[in-house]
Amino acid sequence: MKLKITIGKHCFKAELHEDKAPETCRLILKEMPITGKAIQARWSGEAAWLQMDPYGIETPQENATSYPGPAQLLYYPGGVSEKEILIPYGSSIFASKVGLLPGNHFATITEGVEELGKMGQKVLWEGAQEITIERA
Repeated sequence: MKLKITIGKHCFKAELHEDKAPETCRLILKEMPITGKAIQARWSGEAAWLQMDPYGIETPQENATSYPGPAQLLYYPGGVSEKEILIPYGSSIFASKVGLLPGNHFATITEGVEELGKMGQKVLWEGAQEITIERA
């Protein structure tokens, strides 16, 4: 299944990893559409993030990594930091002010990848951008 992710004027399609992160995918799909503001990550390098506390999604750790590649979406279910979706657009190590975080790699952007850098520059230099995540 695919997701449509719109950040500002940039549109992406992402493939869900329902085989590797089934519970994360199921719970995120249940909350669709997800909306908010994408902002520059504070401790994770070249990445934007969406605060997810309002959605209250509780997931087990599955397909977790602290070293996502560009376009590899992570969901962090909270604990030592806020619940969030991380959207890496370049070099990224998923972290908080207290150290590395394990994020569930639940989807990968497969369409629009060439626009990730432009989106990242917009978030970095122009600030928060509207984001919508929905079924494609």
